[in-house]
Amino acid sequence: MLTLEEIKKTIAELIENLGEKVLEIVAMPSSGSSRRYFRVKTDKRYLIGAYNINIEENEAFFCFSKHFHECGLPVPEILAISSDRDIYVQTDLGDVTLFHHVENCLKNGKFDDETIGLYKKSLDKLVDFQIIGHKNLDYSKAFPTPAFDEMSIMEDLNYFKYCFLKEQEEISFNETRLDIDFQRLAKYILEAPSDFFMYRDFQSRNIMVVGNEPYFIDYQGGRKGPLQYDVVSLLYQVKARIPEEIRAQLIEYYKQRISRLPSVARNDIGNLSLVESFDKYFPAFVLLRLLQVLGAYGFRGLIQKKLHFMQSIPYAIQEIMKACDNWSLPFELPELQTVIKQFDVLLLKYESVEPERLTITVNSFSFKNGGVPYDKSGNGGGFVFDCRALPNPGRYAEYKKSTGEDADVIEFLEDKTDVHYFLQNVQMIVYQSIDNYLERGFKNLQINFGCTGGQHRSVFFAQKIGELIHENYPMVNVEINHLAQHISHVYEAK
Repeated sequence: MLTLEEIKKTIAELIENLGEKVLEIVAMPSSGSSRRYFRVKTDKRYLIGAYNINIEENEAFFCFSKHFHECGLPVPEILAISSDRDIYVQTDLGDVTLFHHVENCLKNGKFDDETIGLYKKSLDKLVDFQIIGHKNLDYSKAFPTPAFDEMSIMEDLNYFKYCFLKEQEEISFNETRLDIDFQRLAKYILEAPSDFFMYRDFQSRNIMVVGNEPYFIDYQGGRKGPLQYDVVSLLYQVKARIPEEIRAQLIEYYKQRISRLPSVARNDIGNLSLVESFDKYFPAFVLLRLLQVLGAYGFRGLIQKKLHFMQSIPYAIQEIMKACDNWSLPFELPELQTVIKQFDVLLLKYESVEPERLTITVNSFSFKNGGVPYDKSGNGGGFVFDCRALPNPGRYAEYKKSTGEDADVIEFLEDKTDVHYFLQNVQMIVYQSIDNYLERGFKNLQINFGCTGGQHRSVFFAQKIGELIHENYPMVNVEINHLAQHISHVYEAK
């Protein structure tokens, strides 16, 4: 791994070899990948420098970019590559994506004609990628695989299973039966004609808008594959929330485009036309892509704790529940359908409305039953304090049926010096964060107290700290949840 200064130095050298003087190099915000991008101001223009230690992925990008550029497709041009093939310079397509237009539509409550027009232009270019870009493309450079095969499909489905589904303790399923459903779905999808270029991540964040025309990035995961996957990726992008009538209009527009293509060999698709074949398998690709997206959100959001991905989970859940309600596959997937029908409990779990003021959530929980609570705000969990080193009222028969909110347990704990030290230390740490969060305009802080059973010590401290915060910070909302007791208290800001 190179240091930031080493990366910038190499980028500068590559650009100077192009005959341009570097004036400024600024790191760009990171996204869902491990690649690092830099915007470079030269004496002639702006350029993009990139650093990626995955050389195979870079080689795919270099090969595909050169080929697409020669085909006249609107992609960035690679201008220089380092000798180690880990740093490169490309043309700058700006900062405006199709998703920026979508966000404005969502704010205004309506998809405008300009945005719909950009979607149509993007679908036009998608057909060009799939047909023109496919011809003579060197798929041996594709990363990580040259074709959309059974392994690719199972990877998507297992991504969903391991990175999302198994993170949900509320959902019960039989893994063996689910795997049988996955295999049935994969076998059906593999029947679709697949002699085309499959972009793989064709969605509005990867479509740049320059002069009201779409340009395309992040196609290095492309491979030989079917038509449907990329159409679904664009039109079922869950965060875009494209209205059903507009989505149907755009699907019809795409089908009209492919209906004018030369015939595909009949032995590929039996007696079906290309459009008929597209329609037949399209619902299966909708299901596959939505499951893959939930897997990605699980990995990036729940595992890597990236807020942007975590906030997208409810939209994906709603789309996949809708697909299950309107099941249009020629066969059943009983275990998968059973899983999806349980997803309504996940909507409440992941939907979080950002409050107007700082809201502090204080939880008591059991390490033995349930574990550390999930942070619905997406900020990664805040504080977790372990109360198990303190005197335990639960060891005494007279406190067995009491909780940390009852007077006898409170008296027992307040009589212990260790408890007072613990409380003082917690106050010091928590108050420091509250002061900082208020100053910076943050909206959420979570504080968790755990003990063995979630009944005595954790309840006492959660209640005590929650009440102290309410007294000392009347401008914040305080929510106290005793999870093992199924009891909550809300203190509104004054």
